[in-house]
Parts: sequence; C-alpha cells; structure tokens
Amino acid sequence: MARTKDMTVGNPTKLILLFSLPIIAGSLLQQFYSLVDSLIVGRQEGVAALSAINASGWLDWGVSSLAIGLVQGFAILISQRFGAEDTEGLRHAAGQSVLLSALVMVLLEGAAQAALPGMLRLLQTPEETFGMTLIYLRVIFGGLVLVTVGNLAGSFLRAVGDSRTPMIAITASTLLNIGLDALFVMVFRWSVVGAAAATVTAQGLNAVICLAAAARLPVFRLNKSHLRPQPALWKRLLRLGIPVAMGYVIISIGGLVLQRVVNGYGFLFMAGFNAASRFQGMMEIAGSSLGVGVATFAGQNFGAGKHDRVREGVRKAALVAVGLALAVMSAMLLMGRGLLALFIHDEPEVAAQVLTYGWHFLTIMSLGMTPLYLLFVFRSALQGIGDTLIPMLSGGVELVMRVGAVLLLPQLLGEWGVYLAEVLAWLGAMLLLAAGYGYRMRKYR
Repeated sequence: MARTKDMTVGNPTKLILLFSLPIIAGSLLQQFYSLVDSLIVGRQEGVAALSAINASGWLDWGVSSLAIGLVQGFAILISQRFGAEDTEGLRHAAGQSVLLSALVMVLLEGAAQAALPGMLRLLQTPEETFGMTLIYLRVIFGGLVLVTVGNLAGSFLRAVGDSRTPMIAITASTLLNIGLDALFVMVFRWSVVGAAAATVTAQGLNAVICLAAAARLPVFRLNKSHLRPQPALWKRLLRLGIPVAMGYVIISIGGLVLQRVVNGYGFLFMAGFNAASRFQGMMEIAGSSLGVGVATFAGQNFGAGKHDRVREGVRKAALVAVGLALAVMSAMLLMGRGLLALFIHDEPEVAAQVLTYGWHFLTIMSLGMTPLYLLFVFRSALQGIGDTLIPMLSGGVELVMRVGAVLLLPQLLGEWGVYLAEVLAWLGAMLLLAAGYGYRMRKYR
C-alpha cells in the first residue's frame, strides 16, 4: 500500500539508504530483464539482432529522457511543498504537471516517429542491422505515453517519500517482460519486434500500478481547480523541468556521437562495445538509486528550511557513494569477462573478437565508477534544492568531454580512446557538479 515518508526528521544516512534500497532492488530487476532480453535475443537470433537492439540504446534514451527529465523536474516542486507541509500547493503542482505531461506526450510521439529513419542514417547504422533497429524503435516509441505516465506517477510517489510502491510496480512489470520476451521471441519467433512488444506491454503495467497507488494517497486527491490551466505555475514547473530534460538530451547527443563513431569501426567492434554497454546500467544502479534518495531528502529538507540538514545528508551520501563504487568496480573486474561471454553467441572467431572489444570497454567503465557515483549524488542534491541549471550545464560538460575524447583520442590511442570517452565525460561533469553544489549551499549558510 502506498504511503508517504517525512524525511525532515531522523538519521539522514539511514533515511537515504532505506529510501534508496527499494529503488536499487527495482533497478536491479530492470537490468536483470535487460540482460535476460539480451541473452534471449542473442542466443535465439544471433549477434545481428542483439546489435540491432543494443544500437538503439542512446537514441531510445535520448527521446524518452525528454519526458522523463520533465516529470523529474516537476517532482522537485512537489517534494519541496511536501516538506513545507503545503498540501494544497502540492495538489496544484501535481495537477499542472499532469496537464503539461499530456501536452509533451503528444508532441514527442509525433516528432520521434517522423525523425527516426533520418536519425538512424545520421548515426551510420550498419545495413546489417538498420531494418531491425528501425522496427524495434518504431514499437518502443509507440509506448512513449506509457513511459511518461509511469514515470510521472512514480516521481509523484518518490517525491512524498514512497519508494516502495514504484519498486513493486517495476518488479511486476519486469517479471511480465521476461515472460513475454520468452513467449514472443522464443515461441512466436517475432525477433526484435517481439522484444519491443514485450517491453511496451510491461511499461503499461508499471504505469497502471504507479498511477493507481498515487491516486489512493490523500495528498494527490485532485479536483477540477487543480487541473484548470495555471500559466504562472506552468512557468515555475517548466523552469525546473526543462533544464533537467535538456541536461539528459545534451548527454544523449554526446552518446549519439559516440555511437556514430563506434558504428564507423565496423560491425564486430560495434557488437562488442554495445554488448558491454548493456552492463553499464547494472553497474550504475546503486549510484543512481542513491541519487534519487538524495534528491528526495534534499527537496523535503530544503522546502522545510533545514539547510544544514541538507549538507549533512549529502556529505554522508557522498561517502556511501565512494564505498559502493569501489565494490562495483571490484566485482566487475573479477567477474565481468565471464558474464559478458554469456551474451555473445556466434561463430567462434567472431564471438572471440566481439568479446575482446567488449571486455576492454567494460574494464575502463569499471575504473570510472567513483566519479560516476559522486556525479549522481551532487547532481541530485542540486536538483533537490531547486537548482536544475548547473545539472544542465554538467550535461554540456559531458557532451564536450565525450565528443572531444571520441574524436581526438582514437588518433593517439586507437580503440582505447573510444573506451575512455565515457569515463572522461563522467569525471568532467562530476567536478562541475561538486563545485556548483558547494557554491549554491554557501548561499544558505
């Protein structure tokens, strides 16, 4: 049953960790599904089909992050008003968030479907996978409305301290996704279309569970006045949401440039690089989940005027982040190659070459976990106190670092220059976010 949680009282470390644990569990399930999806498609359909799905990652994320970033920004105001015990103001913010999200869904769906073929050509998607990637993303983008509704309702719940219900929703949707993957791909032999259809259906279940849970909470009982357009509140919500969304889009642009360069190295390199990229989501789970906890903690306490408590919570969260990053790095360096080999199935010579490329990239990513985890903490803290500008600028730093590295370093280091681009992007963004957080919080001493 959904419930709220006041994070303005109690031990900050305990509160953040207890809030983050269900998110970690849910995210692990999502990534487990992603790996099972890769395993089913890779084993059943081969390297070409697996590469077609993997190559869609940055483009899929870039489009969906527009909607996800906006609703995350909207939830900042809801979290602050919950901390300030302003229930009526919270309801107005929630109602206007619903209206804005509906408008975004309509515009985004049309633009994404129209631009898709041209984007794949621009990314130099190999002919071996172009058709499969196109149809896969057609189906995935068809479910953008479900992604938006699920993330909006889930963000509402987390803003008022409920991270458990979104975890339950993710668990149910993940189990459904795995079952439908096996049915659609292995039994019906629908290949990449089956994988995409399974994903969209599961997103629908997630949206229904989160929406129903949010509707049951008294703080989200809306009436007609809350849903009547309020331009002044729209401006405030968009000032929070647009920078978050644009930060994600800027990051995705760098990722798309990186993917274009990777595609230019040929099919085998692309297959290995993208196979390793599937592990990135699993490696960053603990850090990103901790960041969600920091954002809610900072938002509620900032809304309550407890600035010193915000500082204490962020400082302790940063220490936890470093410990988690070192643990993830160690685990991947020990077991990563063996795990990666499970997902590569083809002729022995082809599989060996793909595995080599993938393992090299996985090694470099593992060494970059500490700056990535600190990035999550400082970015979330800034967003929680209502500063979405510096996180957006950090996306620009990621773009410059990622693109600069991937265009220049391969001339000096060969393929290793491509691998280093991701870690250098994380490092540059983290340094800006840490400095920006320190600057902002000095204003509230």
